[in-house]
Amino acid sequence: MRLLLVDDHAVVREGVSALLQQARSDVRVLQARSGEEALILARTEPDLDAVLLDLVLPGMDGVRCIEAFGREHADLPVVVLAGSEDPRDVRRALNAGALGYVPKSADPLTLLSVLDFVLAGNMYVPPLLAWDDSADNAPRRPTAALEGRQELTGRQVDVLKLLARGLPNKSIAQVLGLSDKTVKVHVTAIFRSLNVVNRTQAAAAAREARLI
Repeated sequence: MRLLLVDDHAVVREGVSALLQQARSDVRVLQARSGEEALILARTEPDLDAVLLDLVLPGMDGVRCIEAFGREHADLPVVVLAGSEDPRDVRRALNAGALGYVPKSADPLTLLSVLDFVLAGNMYVPPLLAWDDSADNAPRRPTAALEGRQELTGRQVDVLKLLARGLPNKSIAQVLGLSDKTVKVHVTAIFRSLNVVNRTQAAAAAREARLI
């Protein structure tokens, strides 16, 4: 697993890197001090699996950095690793396009589990912070109207049909003759289009919208 860790504090970067590599030997961590530096590194490192970034960064803040990665590297999942456990910050990050939010208080194994979960095509939200209905700008539930959603491509519909049958990404890749990474990209796009956070919700939303 090749990660790009973005944090303006060297002690945090070195500490998180060491903990992750101690927890799992196959982890390689590249480091950036700012969003601008992270975007430059991502252009020169095509084999990155995910980005871990703080919301409080010098220059380009975390939310704008998430949006920039979405524009320039749409196939590269971004997970926020932040000190804040404020639901408003969680919503801001997810609405900007992050696929996960992990408080810095989490242990390394939890963080690695979240990364594996996200790389499997899912979105991770901290359990106590998910779907705070008191906020007007909370992410929409999958039961909300699907008006205004982005249309799925033909290939994404193919992926969605197999996903709804319960096939894992690896099996979908084999059936459709795609790479695992390409399937992950399609699954991520499907989740965003349908406003869902997991495969069960995606299947239900697709049936509701008569996509499958």
